[in-house]
Amino acid sequence: MKHPHQLWPCFGLTLAGLMLTVFSHVAGAQSYPNKPIKAIVPFASGSATDTIGRAFATKMSEELGQTIIVDNKPGSGGNVGVDAVAKSVADGYSLVIGQTSNLAINPTLYSKLPYDPIKSFAPIAKLVESAYILVVHPQVKANHTRELIALAKSQPEAIHFGSSGNGSSQHLTGALFNAMAGTQLKHVPYRGSSGVTTDLLAGTIECSFAGVPNVLQLVQQGKLRALGVTTARRIEQLPEVPTLAESGVTGYEASIWLALLAPAGTSNEIVSRYHAELLKGFNNPEAQKALFDAGVSPSILPPMETAELMVRDMQRWSKVIRDIGIKPD
Repeated sequence: MKHPHQLWPCFGLTLAGLMLTVFSHVAGAQSYPNKPIKAIVPFASGSATDTIGRAFATKMSEELGQTIIVDNKPGSGGNVGVDAVAKSVADGYSLVIGQTSNLAINPTLYSKLPYDPIKSFAPIAKLVESAYILVVHPQVKANHTRELIALAKSQPEAIHFGSSGNGSSQHLTGALFNAMAGTQLKHVPYRGSSGVTTDLLAGTIECSFAGVPNVLQLVQQGKLRALGVTTARRIEQLPEVPTLAESGVTGYEASIWLALLAPAGTSNEIVSRYHAELLKGFNNPEAQKALFDAGVSPSILPPMETAELMVRDMQRWSKVIRDIGIKPD
């Protein structure tokens, strides 16, 4: 079972500037850091999470005077990388940028998950959230979601949707659509979102439930056609694109969020400082514009509320997984 999700072109520099501001006070602590910091990205290179991690590493290395090593550890739906941080020393030198899939979905998909999303980590903050966009190749004869549903029903399993891996949040988003729309879009798993986008642009697959940051510019350039967004409300970046709930799939809602976590046992002082500086940074108008341009929304939650979000989404997605009957490879 493979995985992940994804975000961004021109966002690197602006996010890097944001992270420079966000962590400036951390640099002031005399005893921290005195050795390299490792930031685990549990997904493949080129994913949205990877982009965030690398922007963080570049600017924080300059500010802190220490190397921040971004270590891509994809595998098992993100479990490999997340578990590596769960088992790391809780000294502030090991962080993971996790998201909905490995923190809320995998606990149900895997009978022997090597970590506990709640007990194994000290949440620092929920960072951002984003919709998925149902996008199709321009040659697909559907300009609206209702037309795609009709087309799919007339040609069962002839239309393929790509995801970043079996059991990934992209996969479940599409599976939920199939269940609620009564369609049989055929799932094609990839080793990451970049492969999905490549094949979608080539017409090898017909559609995908793609992260906004991955396809926003492609939609704006007319290289892909956006039929609907998965969130309860339309997104500001594409206000003309209706929600799937508006488009005949009543009650449909799904989104993706990213969170920054440290190993359980990390001191409250370190966690609180990280969170406070993140909050200040995201309240910066320039930072908010950078996030908007990247296709995501700042959605900072404090540590306790981040943990509560993880619990709620674990319960929500476990029901979806049971109802749909999805099993990991």
